[in-house]
Amino acid sequence: MTDHDDTRCNDMLGSLSDYVDGELREDLCREIEKHLAGCANCRVVVDTLKKTVYLYHETARIGEIPVDVRERLFKRLELEDYLKKS
Repeated sequence: MTDHDDTRCNDMLGSLSDYVDGELREDLCREIEKHLAGCANCRVVVDTLKKTVYLYHETARIGEIPVDVRERLFKRLELEDYLKKS
């Protein structure tokens, strides 16, 4: 494990959603995976993001997300602006 570098973690945060969705170039994926190998904090973020996406898709399969649950989820993920659009 390497020393923790908050700057490096912050640089990667913007790419993690694309990484989880499989939408990044291979070289960027390798760079993120290398970082994840040595950063437990970022592994937790990626794991949480993957679980959130999975739960969203599972809920979408069974029907509409209840409004109160949707609002709490969007607020927790700091996506309040998207609530206004839907």
